[in-house]
Amino acid sequence: MKKQKTLSLLFLMALLVFASCKSKEEKPRIAIAGIAIECSTFSPAQTDYNAFRISKQEDVYKLYTFLQEDSVLRNKADWYPAMVARATPGGIVTRECYDSLVNGILEELKKNMPYDALFFDIHGAMSVVGLDDPEGDFIIKVREVVGNDVMFSTSMDPHGSVSHRLAKNTDLITSYRMAPHEDSMDTRRRAVSNLIDRVESGKGRPAYKAWVKVPILLPGEKTSTRVNPGKKLLDATPLVANREGVTDAAVWISYAWADEPRNHAVVVVTGDDKEAVEVGAKELAELFWSIRNEFEFVAPTASLDECLAAALKSDKKPYFISDMGDNPTAGGAGDVTWTLTELFKRKEFKNANGPRLIYASIPGPEVIEQAFKVGVGGKVAGYAGAAVDNRYAPPVWIEGTVEAIRETERNKEAVVRMGSMQIIVTEKRTGYHYERNFTDLGLSPRTADIIVVKLGYLTEELYDMRGDWMMALTRGGVDQDLLKLPFNRIERPMFPFDADMADPEFEVVYIDSVK
Repeated sequence: MKKQKTLSLLFLMALLVFASCKSKEEKPRIAIAGIAIECSTFSPAQTDYNAFRISKQEDVYKLYTFLQEDSVLRNKADWYPAMVARATPGGIVTRECYDSLVNGILEELKKNMPYDALFFDIHGAMSVVGLDDPEGDFIIKVREVVGNDVMFSTSMDPHGSVSHRLAKNTDLITSYRMAPHEDSMDTRRRAVSNLIDRVESGKGRPAYKAWVKVPILLPGEKTSTRVNPGKKLLDATPLVANREGVTDAAVWISYAWADEPRNHAVVVVTGDDKEAVEVGAKELAELFWSIRNEFEFVAPTASLDECLAAALKSDKKPYFISDMGDNPTAGGAGDVTWTLTELFKRKEFKNANGPRLIYASIPGPEVIEQAFKVGVGGKVAGYAGAAVDNRYAPPVWIEGTVEAIRETERNKEAVVRMGSMQIIVTEKRTGYHYERNFTDLGLSPRTADIIVVKLGYLTEELYDMRGDWMMALTRGGVDQDLLKLPFNRIERPMFPFDADMADPEFEVVYIDSVK
């Protein structure tokens, strides 16, 4: 009898050990979903479903270097990628497109429920026809499917906007700290690491989430962290995030070319120590406000004529000129022809032996069709640009010799020589951010005299390649003269629109997560 009791006790202990080991082996079930785009409401363009690059299930892993097979974070959870949709910034998203994207994500999420947590990867500056605060609407729809018990960690671009309902429906929220966004992947990694830590440790949702409105709305070209005062704000943010009792801290500059009530700067600090969270949030908000008058463009700015005069006199090559008003990576239509129209008037570039200027780029399907028919060395003549945004100049007449053609999965490109200008014509609007965008077309950007590119601040690769650089105050849907844009719905007073406004109180609003 005694022996039987002993055996029963040993069996029970073995079961307990087995159950304990099994419990330890169980990993949290984490879903991944998101939509990323920023949209100018001052552009006549609209964004449809075809503009988005859709990644589903296993393809989602390709977006994140830190979730590759056998990586530490990959092995800490059972991952269930649903769908992530990304698009180059552009005009307002059609309601049909938005509904299709959201419904597609919800259907993918339903396939692998239930979840312990969800990584919500968004930009934060999406605008949708007839809908305010799309990201807030989107996250609520996801919550309705996966449930309020699921812990959310949200990663965003600092040029996004954080509404109350977006903050309420996520538990952890952070943004990139650098502009240009060299830390975008590091930020996503931090969002995922924080999420796993809170789940694994059993800490659950941070006890406090402090949200502070900062009544400032400035463009990214004035708030780059390459220089002060943007760098000062960058350096202060991790100091707050690393304090005892703080989980994370983030500052959103917001997006300057959308006219919605949510468009203003925001600070959010999360953590378990109420005093540390509140003090940190208020410090960052007050710092941002205190340096508001110091923000200037990250590079010298002038009219296009003044930029060209400086470039032609300079011996620093290549001399970059940003065609800022129609920057497609900020939401411009990408087909405004105003700058090209002005370049065609310049006598310096009419002769083949003149200064070599590369222009990147202008959409011109008619020219592209001809270029692919005649091939390299052939002649083309046709209109390009202004199919979407013709408010500042009509389509331009492109007539010249084809020097290169290239077809990719998503686009067709051609280089057309006109005088001393090499004009990159595309089938669809395209951003030119990397040296390979030029060299893959047979161009030698480093030996060019001038490169005019539809950008605001240069991406890090072009910045490192520059001989010198100026930003031209050109026209388009992301016009840098904010005070002249027809804002009607942003909350006032707002700096710089109300430059003499009184100092705000910086109320710290504690936002509870959904229960």
